[in-house]
Amino acid sequence: MNDKQVKVLMVTAEAVPFAKTGGLADVVGVLPKELQKLGVDARVVMPLYKCVKEKFAADLEFVRWSMLRMGWRTLYAGLFRCNYEGVEYYFIDNEYYFGYDEIYKDYDFDIERFCFFQKAVLEALGQAMRFYPDIIHCHDWQAGLIPVLLQAQYQQFGYFPEIRTLLTIHNLRFQGYTSYEKIADLTGLDNSYLNDYGVLKDGYANFLKAGIVYADKINTVSHTYAQEIMYEFYGERLETVLNYYKNKLCGITNGIDTVEFNPATDPTLVKNYSVSDFAQGKAKNKMAVQKQLNLTVDEDVPLIVMISRLTDQKGLDLFNCIAEDLLKMEDCQIVILGTGPSMYEDSLRYFSNKYPQKMRACLRFDDHFSNLLYAGADLLLMPSIFEPCGLSQMIAMRYGTLPIVRETGGLVDTVQPYNRYEHSGNGFSFTNINAHDFLHVICQALRLYRAYHNGENMDFANLITTAMKCDFSWNNAGKEYLKLYESMIE
Repeated sequence: MNDKQVKVLMVTAEAVPFAKTGGLADVVGVLPKELQKLGVDARVVMPLYKCVKEKFAADLEFVRWSMLRMGWRTLYAGLFRCNYEGVEYYFIDNEYYFGYDEIYKDYDFDIERFCFFQKAVLEALGQAMRFYPDIIHCHDWQAGLIPVLLQAQYQQFGYFPEIRTLLTIHNLRFQGYTSYEKIADLTGLDNSYLNDYGVLKDGYANFLKAGIVYADKINTVSHTYAQEIMYEFYGERLETVLNYYKNKLCGITNGIDTVEFNPATDPTLVKNYSVSDFAQGKAKNKMAVQKQLNLTVDEDVPLIVMISRLTDQKGLDLFNCIAEDLLKMEDCQIVILGTGPSMYEDSLRYFSNKYPQKMRACLRFDDHFSNLLYAGADLLLMPSIFEPCGLSQMIAMRYGTLPIVRETGGLVDTVQPYNRYEHSGNGFSFTNINAHDFLHVICQALRLYRAYHNGENMDFANLITTAMKCDFSWNNAGKEYLKLYESMIE
């Protein structure tokens, strides 16, 4: 590779601090900054949602507007820009598509909105943005059509011939699909692309499949998930396609923002601490959680937390199976923070009401309180059925809270299970999707916790020390992305 600066344009539906519904926003909010440190000119383009327009109005610079053809429609497409913490962000503006408080609307409408967004991104490339990237880095299905649109409507006519495309799959479950008729209307693609070898899957247009087929490279957000999705259980009906294109598939495990998630400086904690003095700091934060939730204030009682979307993917069914036995058998406190379908929220309310001295269901999204829970807890539950990467387990370890995880995806790549013979590890894990196995490993962790607090065994404290010393920064992932970029433009 020569010394030429690599130029990358990331295409995403969301990015911190502008708009966020999940981990995608966290990744795109941090990765460009890390790449800048490595000498990459990394920029981001996303929709100009109403929340962005209102919150960052003073920082937005209007670049230009144009009229964009999409089927029978002729639509306004505005382009704005702003520089945030050294990273250049572009925003595609259209009041009809993005003038809402919500990032995502009705699914059918979202298909149309993100078709418009992707066409507008490609139309603004080059002269409008005053930026010619070497690589367009597409994130998830909302940018999955970029590779095929670039090839079909630009490169075959001699435009942007050197640009390469990378698709990052953050969660294979969400693919973006619609009818053949609708995608033909919205994109103008013909049957040489709209077929079973290209954009279509089982007769429907599939945004993510289009990206898999036409992108130059594909990656997932952990090494293990890249292997898992080639099997039927994890492949979400795309395993055959992924196996066919496996030579361009790899995994790069996400990092976390170690500045934001730092127990030594986190302003949301009642007492800051580091790996050298975690015992007292975690005890103070635990008692703050107990007091705030009207639980018995006792620093010796093990506090178990779960901070998650309340969905089947996150293992809520496993928790529901073992909650009664765990609350009856063990002297512990459980706090669950998150939101989800009513069936899961109702079950957590039931257990919380039945065991008011032991459990609290905090059915809300609360960033500040989640950090206090990470700091005050002893154990984090993460029994995911599948987990492309996962951030909670890394954040928990950063705060000295040991994760209990199922061995899947990024959880395998980041959590080394406790080995009582070698006295090693940074958490606990179980293999099978089995509630009894889940309960067994929780009880194992609680026994180890009590042995430590009774002065019988220091393994629990040693695991905390190991966990807090783990490097989950974006530095390693940034270097892997740079290596991948360079391989694409050699």
